[in-house]
Amino acid sequence: MVNTKELTVEEKLKALYELQLNDSHIDKIKILRGELPLEVRDLEDEIAGLETRISNLKEEVENIGIAIAGKNTEIAESKALIEKYTDQQMKVRNNREFDSLTKEIEFQNLEIELSEKHIREFNAQIVEKNMIIENSIEVLAERNEDLSHKKAELEEIIAETQKEEDNLLEKSDKIQTLIEPRLLTAYKRIRDNARNGLAVVSVSRDACGGCFNKIPPQRQLDIRTRKKIIVCEYCGRILVDSEIAGNEEE
Repeated sequence: MVNTKELTVEEKLKALYELQLNDSHIDKIKILRGELPLEVRDLEDEIAGLETRISNLKEEVENIGIAIAGKNTEIAESKALIEKYTDQQMKVRNNREFDSLTKEIEFQNLEIELSEKHIREFNAQIVEKNMIIENSIEVLAERNEDLSHKKAELEEIIAETQKEEDNLLEKSDKIQTLIEPRLLTAYKRIRDNARNGLAVVSVSRDACGGCFNKIPPQRQLDIRTRKKIIVCEYCGRILVDSEIAGNEEE
């Protein structure tokens, strides 16, 4: 392995530009894949959300069913009490006892009406939730089909480009071993902040190849001498002369 401390500034610049060309090639492969990875991830998240929603709705329907069963039990208990109080009315000894039992029967009838009202409301909720479940299942089936197509499309593109990308990544790792950590960190930071991923650019037609602002003649001379790392005062990209760029691109 080359000792990065032994590299001249010129060698560092050449290594940086070579790394930039290599990383730009990797960027092009990722662009070829386009938004597919994000689309696949979004579909997977949406499907997971739909599945959770359907599961929760089914649980709610089940709980409503339990509540309906409870109300039916209450109705049966009230009917049993009405029957009991009606029998007792036949055996009362005075009007006070008869009236008391009559009130109990009226109360139980009200309880039955209230329970029946709740059951109707519960059944309406079940119908509504089952409709939502049905619609959600249809949407889920559509999203699963979309996901299947997107995954197949992405896998096809990856299969076509994976070997090339692996080779480029391996080459990128090798080049990075030639560059001192501080300079490599600066390169990566500039790449992350640059919209097009260009951290190292050449001077072309007296201008920065990244932001296209004019470079003063004296600064261009400093760049051509390759005695120090020079960055564009406008965009912060590392600048190399056209000769290095031409040699690296051959």
